Amino acid sequence: MAGSDVDMAELAESFKAFAIQGDTKATGKDMTNKNWAKMCKDCKVIDGKKVTGTDVDIVFSKVKDKSARTITFDQCKTALTELSAKRFPKDDAAQDKTFALIAGKKPGTTGVTKAVKAGGVDRLTDASQYTGSHKERFDAEGKGKGLEGRVDKADTSGYVGAYKGSGSYDKK
Repeated sequence: MAGSDVDMAELAESFKAFAIQGDTKATGKDMTNKNWAKMCKDCKVIDGKKVTGTDVDIVFSKVKDKSARTITFDQCKTALTELSAKRFPKDDAAQDKTFALIAGKKPGTTGVTKAVKAGGVDRLTDASQYTGSHKERFDAEGKGKGLEGRVDKADTSGYVGAYKGSGSYDKK
């Protein structure tokens, strides 16, 4: 840690941000293995070649207390020091580089379902998605047909209908 260029306050802030990610009860003082793996993945400590997800899990198990399920900030720094030797081999500033990867970072939301921008109204009023008898109430553009779409009108174009009311049928 001699000659460290990384601000420990930023590193602690990143630790806290990742520690509370996805857990409403978390205080930010300790981190679960899931959040530890997410931090390593999001901050590019896991590169897929030198450091893998398995390495991250093994280091987590090494630094945590026997009966604990979480690690503290000091244990996190110890774990990062162990990973730094693997991530940046033959480099004297490996620990600083690893700390720099994490310092100031926040949890990402890649792969998370995005909220519908217009709310549920667009989905509910999109006539192109209607099926069955509801489809009959709208024209091709999605405009409502009004009464014509809701009421079945009698078709008077047949043989009997042509004479009814034309003057030659039962005048009263």
